[in-house]
Amino acid sequence: MSPASTLRMAMLALLWGSGFLWIKLALNHGLSPTQITVARCALGTATLLALALAAGQRLPRSLATWGHLTVAALFCNAVPFALFALGEQTVDSGVAGVLNATTPLWSLLVGVLLGTDRALRPRRLTGLLLGFAGTLLIFAPWHQEGLLTWGALALLAAAASYAVAFAYMARHLTDRQAPIAMSTAQLLMATGWTTLALPTAGPLHADLTGVLAVITLGVLGTGVTFYLNYRLIADEGPTTAATTGYLLPVISVALGALFLDENVGPRVWAGMVVVLAGVALTRGKSPRTPGTSRTARTVETARTAEGRDRAGAGAGRGGAESQPLA
Repeated sequence: MSPASTLRMAMLALLWGSGFLWIKLALNHGLSPTQITVARCALGTATLLALALAAGQRLPRSLATWGHLTVAALFCNAVPFALFALGEQTVDSGVAGVLNATTPLWSLLVGVLLGTDRALRPRRLTGLLLGFAGTLLIFAPWHQEGLLTWGALALLAAAASYAVAFAYMARHLTDRQAPIAMSTAQLLMATGWTTLALPTAGPLHADLTGVLAVITLGVLGTGVTFYLNYRLIADEGPTTAATTGYLLPVISVALGALFLDENVGPRVWAGMVVVLAGVALTRGKSPRTPGTSRTARTVETARTAEGRDRAGAGAGRGGAESQPLA
């Protein structure tokens, strides 16, 4: 890997992994989940639009494409972004990052249920079971101090929403040109979805820290990350880009402990290791079938490894670059 790609990969992992920190800071400094979600989508859209214009890419003109982008925006952006903000009201940012790492497990399960993925062979079945065993270890419902709360369930639902979105995008939004413009359009539709919830936003009581946190989340954590992920995939391929997903939970836990004084116990660390091991086992190469494009194969491998995540648009975790975002 070239030095430029190595630096790009490090920046990508840091920006994506820090998304959970910015959400928590915004919540702690006066913003409501709805305000965070709307601002994130709007700022991410503006950032991606500027990047698309700079790259000479134009927004899609097909009504059918806009229809598919509207569906993708709901499940890949509006719903998971809102659920992450809601979940982090009661769950530490580091734990949110760990639960986000379950997205590839949900993607495999959704693919099998929809018949879009190959049959579960022993290696992948083991990975799936191991991954969800790690999730159960994190939740620890057998302990009073376990994490089986509505907030944690919302975070897990966000990861599952990404998986549903990736399956839909793989079928309807692959082999498209102008990926940055496509992601801009998708995040624009997500902004439309989230503004429907503005009546529930409540009054704005944000201080300077909260405002800076949500700006960073929208511009860097949602917009710029798509471009970095897009460049990394173009230069090094989706497999290299996918490895970024393994760094996200580690970074989110480290940042939460460093800046928010979060205490992640041995059980959560152990659960994270088990989840990542399960994800690694599910990453076996699928035999290529006629009509399967490189872009379609990238949807699962490249945000959590993912998001996205489409990164800003689920970029995010982006059509092809679907890294799940925080």
